[in-house]
Amino acid sequence: MPKPSRLRAVAVTASAVLLCSALAACSDDGSSGGGDLSAQKLDWKDCPAPSTAEGGGDAPSPLPHGGTWQCATMKAPLDWNKPKGDTIGLALIRAKASGAANKRIGSLVFNFGGPGGSGVTTLPSFGQDYATLRTRYDLVSFDPRGVGRSAPVECEDDQQLDAYFQQDATPDDARERTEYVDNTKQFNAACEKNTGKVLPHVRTTDAARDMDLMRQVLGDDKLYYFGISYGTELGGVYAHLFPKKVGRAVFDAVVDPTQDAEQSSLGQAKGFQLALDNFAADCTSKTTDCPIGDTAQDVKDRIAKLLKDLDSKPIAGIFPRRLTQTAATNGIAQALYSKDFWQYLTEGLEQAYQGDGRILLALSDSLNGRSENGEYSNIAAANVAINCADDKARYTPAFVQQKLPEFRSASPLFGDFLAWSMVSCTDWAVPGAAGHPDVSAPGAAPILVVGNTGDPATPYEGAKKMVDSLGPGVGVELTYKGQGHGSYDSKNKCVQAAVNGYLLDGRVPKAGTVCS
Repeated sequence: MPKPSRLRAVAVTASAVLLCSALAACSDDGSSGGGDLSAQKLDWKDCPAPSTAEGGGDAPSPLPHGGTWQCATMKAPLDWNKPKGDTIGLALIRAKASGAANKRIGSLVFNFGGPGGSGVTTLPSFGQDYATLRTRYDLVSFDPRGVGRSAPVECEDDQQLDAYFQQDATPDDARERTEYVDNTKQFNAACEKNTGKVLPHVRTTDAARDMDLMRQVLGDDKLYYFGISYGTELGGVYAHLFPKKVGRAVFDAVVDPTQDAEQSSLGQAKGFQLALDNFAADCTSKTTDCPIGDTAQDVKDRIAKLLKDLDSKPIAGIFPRRLTQTAATNGIAQALYSKDFWQYLTEGLEQAYQGDGRILLALSDSLNGRSENGEYSNIAAANVAINCADDKARYTPAFVQQKLPEFRSASPLFGDFLAWSMVSCTDWAVPGAAGHPDVSAPGAAPILVVGNTGDPATPYEGAKKMVDSLGPGVGVELTYKGQGHGSYDSKNKCVQAAVNGYLLDGRVPKAGTVCS
């Protein structure tokens, strides 16, 4: 996942009717056309090793009980306003359905969020978690435009990114503020210079239109969809544009579609603070001594002191890099994404108090897409590009300073960090689309919306806002009383039974169902 400050993009469109009248890419039934591209045949082959932009590593392992992950490239218009113009290639991956052919429903398309995450590398990593769904679906994911192998956004090189992610992201005085803003301008200028003509065409609405083309190319009358984190926003925008094409869909770790970029950042400050509170309480409630504090407040006080000390005196990290305040904050945030990571956060903090910052820096690297060999995926570049193309707001340093007290009240630990992140789009080359996404989808099939009460990145309240915004008879809310980002992959049997029951058999859970 990218920096917690920019976990989601915000996009909005006019009504589907108005949009279709403006774009030649819409057909009479509300489907995206793409010229002759809907008739293209995909050339599926065994997947290669992921590219550097996708995160590197080995080719995905063979599937259990035989078979391999297959990859293909789908052509899509660069500019959906010119569907017969230049094209780009979108990287796809699939695992064919494992069950009887006469039980197959179609393709289940996944987006795992970011924005900026590579679906081609992520789906195989979690493939076994979706083995039950694979009995009736081909599991499919993709690198959205601007991501991984799909016309990737390119900004700074690896050496520059090392410096960028080590910078002081919570400036305390005029000199530090100037340096932070200048570094942001330099990063944004590199994106414009190195990405070129793709940069204006990576909005969420573009990706939604790509998914409808994908639906047609895969041979499905409806889009069966599983969206996680930002993937819920992408799914909501798709449902708005193509309500009659929505099949069975699940939104997990739900973005609040009513918020602008400032409200989203403030909401995340509260969400990560809640997750930190829960982590501290969990550590100190166990029968064995908590090695990082005697009480929950003591744990948080010691973390605050560590970060304050790192602001002026970084400690040894992964040679030759040191653990800075920014890297430590990133590392803590990464560990709060999943309760499974809490043990690493405890160990990382314990070591940092002894002057060893390796674990926290490794967690920070994971968040920023840095591999052990020092190469970065393009998740950070794509994340900024998609967010800034979507978000209309452009915030100034003076505005951020004005908002600091409110952010600090929301989170003493993450407030400054998330407030200053709001300047990331200030000097972006492409104007932002709107204040927030329109996900209203009258007439769409039911969409199961799953909210986690302990989610740090997409706070629980967003699920209800998504249900309300989708409109009457569309969104069906399910609550999971848990910890971490998302619900299905928590392995909670109640959540998985509800999701599987809907996607496999069309059984819509009762609205307001609670799993714990």
